[in-house]
Amino acid sequence: MRSVSRTIIQCARGIVQTLNKRFKMASRTESIKDLCTPAFVVDLDIVRRNSDAMQDRFRKLGVQLRPHMKTHKTLECADIMTRNSRRCIVVSTLAEASFYADGGYDDILYAYPVTSDKVKRCAELSERLSLFHVLVDNSLALQELKARPLKQGKVWHVWLKLDCDNGRVGVPHSDPAALQLAKDISETEGVELTGIYAHCGNTYGCKGEVEIKAVAQETTNIVLQFVKKLKAVGIHDVLSSIGSTPSCSHPVLDMAMLSEVHPGNYVFYDVQQSLIGSCRHEDIAVRVLTRVIGHYPHRNQLLVDCGWAALSHDGGGRLPTGYAIIENHPELKLVSMTQEHGRVEPISGKLDFSQFPLGSMLSLMPYHACATAMMHPVYIVHSKGKVVGTWTPTRGW
Repeated sequence: MRSVSRTIIQCARGIVQTLNKRFKMASRTESIKDLCTPAFVVDLDIVRRNSDAMQDRFRKLGVQLRPHMKTHKTLECADIMTRNSRRCIVVSTLAEASFYADGGYDDILYAYPVTSDKVKRCAELSERLSLFHVLVDNSLALQELKARPLKQGKVWHVWLKLDCDNGRVGVPHSDPAALQLAKDISETEGVELTGIYAHCGNTYGCKGEVEIKAVAQETTNIVLQFVKKLKAVGIHDVLSSIGSTPSCSHPVLDMAMLSEVHPGNYVFYDVQQSLIGSCRHEDIAVRVLTRVIGHYPHRNQLLVDCGWAALSHDGGGRLPTGYAIIENHPELKLVSMTQEHGRVEPISGKLDFSQFPLGSMLSLMPYHACATAMMHPVYIVHSKGKVVGTWTPTRGW
């Protein structure tokens, strides 16, 4: 009976392997025009071009690039962004941190203020990896780390989060509490002040390279001045890092004095980045493909199979074309979405329904690639319109 069962299991495994091979072979020859929609597609050639451009930009400045993984959350894209070094990355969730650690990554910075509920998991990662960094912006978090000393003679690698007028996370750079917290971190047993971390997210309010560079310059100055303050009180060898895709797409020369930068969205880019001035439309690597599923002449609208569950509602109302840019159709607007449906109508005039037969495909350029990617459990990767594989992102927190 055992031999029969073993044979059945082996046969079943063989069938599964055969089906997997057939699926892989089919997917490698499939055109994205044949995909079931809605589908999130990634242009591999553009991803590589964007990644190489950012790597080369900071190699020339002599600054370490520590790419952020939060936009895509996949191993494959991370390998491209790190040029297969599998080191020196930033994550925004502990699920990402564990995912990349399991995938052979090390030197991971968890760029989110650590809290008591997450200390245990952070400790496990710190003890497991050669380098795992945490972020602190308050004294209570420091006390939580102190109360959980690491095993194996390791110390907590802590980055102080500085708010350089971004207004989201961090100790305000002008607040005396910032310098005091840095001193407390450096003087706490079992804890090391590794670096100063700032996100110049206020670049997202910019329009054009000049404004972006002005914010990048200001943030760089603030961080470098803070490092000087640390040296003045005897705290040396502290790293400095700033980052946002706009600022790192148009860096200022003084960023060469930083230790690291940590952009993330640049690998995909999106319509929002093009409006800011970070990129051109041809640099946007991702699309959501959708099909026309309904004609409604009485309201001058098409219905498509892309709702907010495939695109997200991010950026709604900020574009003349609605929630996305409909590629090659500047005359169309994605006016509204429900969970699984989208309504498309002309910006002006009557819609020519003959141009958009039922079942025909439209290509949407998302406003915010991070939000849109989060809506999909798998990304279809293509090169010149031919499917070359799939990427599966990690999810959760």
